[in-house]
Amino acid sequence: MRTVDWAGDHAVIIDQTRLPGELCFLELRTVDDVIFAIRGMAVRGAPAIGVTGGLGVALAALHAHRAGEGAERVRAEADRIRAARPTAVNLAWAVDRVVARAGDGPAAMIAEAVGLLDADVTANRALANRGADLVQKLVAGPAAVQTHCNAGGLACVEWGTALGIVRALHERGAVREVYADETRPLLQGSRLTAFELEQLGVPYRVVVDGAGPTVIARGLVDVVMVGADRITANGDVVNKIGTYPLALAAARAGVPFIVAAPESTLDPATPDGWHVTIEERDPGEVLGWSGVRTTPSGAGAFNPAFDITPAELVTAIVTEDRIIYPADGEQL
Repeated sequence: MRTVDWAGDHAVIIDQTRLPGELCFLELRTVDDVIFAIRGMAVRGAPAIGVTGGLGVALAALHAHRAGEGAERVRAEADRIRAARPTAVNLAWAVDRVVARAGDGPAAMIAEAVGLLDADVTANRALANRGADLVQKLVAGPAAVQTHCNAGGLACVEWGTALGIVRALHERGAVREVYADETRPLLQGSRLTAFELEQLGVPYRVVVDGAGPTVIARGLVDVVMVGADRITANGDVVNKIGTYPLALAAARAGVPFIVAAPESTLDPATPDGWHVTIEERDPGEVLGWSGVRTTPSGAGAFNPAFDITPAELVTAIVTEDRIIYPADGEQL
């Protein structure tokens, strides 16, 4: 089952806002549909966002061709898609890949966008096996793993990054247990990662974000593995808010902190994490729950979607092509 797919003349996604209670699909037939799905997190996870954005450009090309409009219209729509979420670099990467084929016509643009689907699966399978090999070198016996947010198949097309490594380890009989941080404010860990682990038959426990560093400090895990939305030239990692405290705790406890991300998430043009625009989301996400206000009427909120983990806290970055060791001073 694919998180994102192409159905001939439109995109189809799993609506991740409805999980785990209901598995349903959304048809994205217009650029506005794509932007709404990305902004509303019906589709989320840097690789999945990227592929969806690429398919959005394919939709723009298809509609422009039918309306007798040219490449200028397609590029304007591509700019709208690129701006839907500013932090994850995969979105701009995929959009630009498809726009680059504008001179070859709409069929070529659609083919480029659809090609991103299989390429994502291939890349993340290779990443998962490379990461599993690394974990088995670092950890003797079945590993207890901690993860944050959701970096599984739901964050990609059908195979995960950090959770893809867990999946590869599980297939080798090399996972003892997974601690899944709940991941505030939208609970991608307790809703989505737990859902995937349940489907895979991997033993797991959900922990509140505030307990994440304590799990590490108490010696309950052998390795921390997370995904990323952008990795800058110096090895800084931009990932879901709450990642940085885990990296600090892992460094203190001497636990490996591994980041899993495809090459498309690497951003060598940006020198460090402090040059990345960090998305701030609707304060309502933390001031209430399920449409019910849970804070005083005068309360404000600070709701950054991501934080920055400095390179010196990152043991290894695993991609489909290589392993980078930022804590040893290695850069992209």
